[in-house]
Amino acid sequence: MFMMDMMISLIFFLLLIICVLVGVA
Repeated sequence: MFMMDMMISLIFFLLLIICVLVGVA
């Protein structure tokens, strides 16, 4: 369960970075 929570957090973090890059570009 802990591993799953970490995976979700990582995916959310990556999506946030992509949104920032798209906003800057």
